[in-house]
Amino acid sequence: MSNKIAIAVTGASGSIYAKLLIEKLLRLQDQWEALSVVMSNNAKEVWRTELGNEDYGKYPVNYYDKYDFNAPFASGSAKYNIMIVAPCSMGTLGRIAGGISDDLVTRAADVVLKERRKLILMVRETPYNLIHIRNMEAVTLAGGIICPATPSYYSKPTTIEAVAETVVDRVLDLAGLDVKSYRWGK
Repeated sequence: MSNKIAIAVTGASGSIYAKLLIEKLLRLQDQWEALSVVMSNNAKEVWRTELGNEDYGKYPVNYYDKYDFNAPFASGSAKYNIMIVAPCSMGTLGRIAGGISDDLVTRAADVVLKERRKLILMVRETPYNLIHIRNMEAVTLAGGIICPATPSYYSKPTTIEAVAETVVDRVLDLAGLDVKSYRWGK
């Protein structure tokens, strides 16, 4: 099966992760046949605040409104096999954990889980409270993957982008894509 990937960007801090994820996926075009993006209004505001631009709409991908339930990845029949929420707010995590499909992000996550496909949540919060931890447990038990936006430093990154890319590369590894990045022991 060729990969169909849905990216959801929520209002959590960490717009750099979404930016780098989309840009890296565009360089890996030979590994997917569809790439779709849905962003909340809060995500757009956080992007403007953190990155100082409105470039979130400039990428050559399929964009969908947060309430567009006609988007292909709102149904299992479209066979989107990977969904990445980057960054994932605790509110979005909680709604996914509770099965509350009140927008395209949570509906698509519910679809990916019910179809037993890959859901990767790049949660972005610190510290966690017990509710966050229980919600992460619920999503994990349902088959999702929790990948906190926690960078690594083995590769000795020297820029903010290089630090953030350590997390993006880990997410792409979890998605099953072939990514050229630093590997421990090499």
